[in-house]
Amino acid sequence: MTNIGDRLRRYHDTDPCESAPRPWIAIHGSGKPAAIRSATWFSAIIAVGTALMATTVLAQSPARAQSGDSPMWGGSPDRNMVSDETNIPYTWDAKTGQNIKWTAPLGSQTYGNPVIANGRVFVGSNNNGHFRPNITGDKGIILCFAEDTGKLLWQATHDKLPTGRVNDWPEQGICSSPSVEGNRLYYVSNRCELICADVEGFLDGENDGPFTDEKYHDQMDGDFVWVLDMIEELGSFPHNLATSSPVIGGDLVFVLTSNGVDEGHLNMPVPGAPAFIAVNKRTGKVVWERADPGVNTLHGQWSSPAYGLIGGVSQVVFPGGDGWCYSFEPKTGKLLWKFDLNPKDTVWSLGGRGTRNNIIATPVIYDDKVFLCVGQDPEHGEGPGHLYAIDATKRGDITETGRIWHLGGDDFHRSMSTVAIHDGLLFTADLSGFLYCLDVKTGKPHWKYDTYAAIWGSPYVVDGKVYLGDEEGQVTVLRASKTLTKLAVNELDDSVYTTPVAANGVLYVANRRMLYAIAPKMASEAVEKTPTESGK
Repeated sequence: MTNIGDRLRRYHDTDPCESAPRPWIAIHGSGKPAAIRSATWFSAIIAVGTALMATTVLAQSPARAQSGDSPMWGGSPDRNMVSDETNIPYTWDAKTGQNIKWTAPLGSQTYGNPVIANGRVFVGSNNNGHFRPNITGDKGIILCFAEDTGKLLWQATHDKLPTGRVNDWPEQGICSSPSVEGNRLYYVSNRCELICADVEGFLDGENDGPFTDEKYHDQMDGDFVWVLDMIEELGSFPHNLATSSPVIGGDLVFVLTSNGVDEGHLNMPVPGAPAFIAVNKRTGKVVWERADPGVNTLHGQWSSPAYGLIGGVSQVVFPGGDGWCYSFEPKTGKLLWKFDLNPKDTVWSLGGRGTRNNIIATPVIYDDKVFLCVGQDPEHGEGPGHLYAIDATKRGDITETGRIWHLGGDDFHRSMSTVAIHDGLLFTADLSGFLYCLDVKTGKPHWKYDTYAAIWGSPYVVDGKVYLGDEEGQVTVLRASKTLTKLAVNELDDSVYTTPVAANGVLYVANRRMLYAIAPKMASEAVEKTPTESGK
């Protein structure tokens, strides 16, 4: 285990400002943290997952998932990183097997979050695990495991785009977290395709259509039902990688296209191409599209949408590549409101040297409000960020009228993390390694905890505890309360760029190379004991 001093030195490295004090350090060039230099920027996007009807009257928003399956990024359409599962361990040991139900190898880099549905676990990775010996080379893959044993059931495989890293960065695999409904699985491939797949793969002996031309079609391959090529059919130009995690509502699937700038970072090749789309989940046909960010897109668009009922009105919320958050009428795509998450005096500058930021986190809908923060490519280093609570019942440009509270400047740094809200408390994290506990109504801080490691994933609240993975390969567990109480720090031996997720009494954590299913060997093992240390 790396000690605290070593971890602090990783933040300074060879940066000319290495004597600069925390809370944040502007890091550029060779001054990036060592682990950030070794992992590409956009891989954090998970990055970074209903109830609407495309051609019929919209229904009431469903209650968020409480326990059982976790079938999408965030577990439910509102994307709140909270679960009502109980008896979840807060300690485990990967070496001795304490509280480890099973493990499953992944590729060499994993940034997509596990989703659990219908007895299966789905997660995106790259092809360096060589699970299909006849399929070689760099690919994006979705792995399907049996929920009870971790046995690999099938693998969906996607070749790399011929244009290379400008559109499909090497070795990153699939960063989109799937959304599962019934016997269908929806995700965005590394080729900027929205995929509808059969959860059975080809194990059922059927080739479901209308898409029947799978390149890989053996028994352990993925079976695609339909494929929407967002480059070919919509003209999108994904900057470095397409990553959005879909959300489903009624007959529609909502997703970002990742349309962005070119390799030189100065030109927007297709500013008129859609940034946000609504697609019929049965046919793969686009129902409506929006290109609101247009030429104002700063870099790429790698976030994911949220859906919910706000003030009695169904809304689908999209984070834009221009730093604005947009809300649309789900059935028609009509703009309801928009909010600029960057102060008006901020300036975008290449390489993270400016003060204007992207949106990489996913919006969370809670109590008629939207909670969202800004950040940047982690290779751009640390810097001041902004977190907002937005009154989503307002209409029009609500940058001023919809602002409930704001945390930023020296008090909050660039972040890729989605918030978790539970029992009047909001938990959030930033790239600088801090976990924050705030009052959800006022934004007033209760406490701040320093992990001394870069954070790419999001805090996750379950069973009265908040779990957070970091780049050092540790998962820190604290009590989800107004009082800062550290319960445990668990080692997983490799960077955790994903977010823990609980389903059916099991906690799932993916580090770069391994998926862990964590459950108590005995019911008493998950019971919280009096911690020996508070804070750090």
